[in-house]
Amino acid sequence: MDNLSSTYYQSPLGFLKISGTPDFISEVSFRDQAPAQEEINHDPAPLLVECLEQLMQYFDGQRLIFELPLNQHGTNFQQQTWNLLTGIPFGKTISYLQLAISTGDPKATRAVANANGRNNIAIIVPCHRVIGSNRELTGYAGGLWRKRWLLEHETKVMYGVQTLF
Repeated sequence: MDNLSSTYYQSPLGFLKISGTPDFISEVSFRDQAPAQEEINHDPAPLLVECLEQLMQYFDGQRLIFELPLNQHGTNFQQQTWNLLTGIPFGKTISYLQLAISTGDPKATRAVANANGRNNIAIIVPCHRVIGSNRELTGYAGGLWRKRWLLEHETKVMYGVQTLF
């Protein structure tokens, strides 16, 4: 891709690599290790800076919806699935079966799970909001601990800190 550049953000969940062009974001992915000094872009494109700001707002509990142009390559079915993911409201979850039904094919559970796993734009395309029909956390490219953290974060932002007493 022409004009593709990247930057990094040290989030509460570790480093996020953010890549894109001046026109769209194409990747937000978790990194378990800090980027090498030569990987750090000290003058990121304005859209990457906007993405960083929106991610910081998300983690601060001040942003529920991302407003960024996105572009990731995939099949028509993957594109459809990713578009459906962006419609899952902040703080809510759906099952893989519900997502398959939304595609028009209730038998496409494995296919939507596969498309979910190929999502390259973590958090912004909220694949973390898809859980098993039994309400269990299943599969997440960033690790299940991050998926749990993201869901708990969104619940706290939406409903406040839940206390027993």
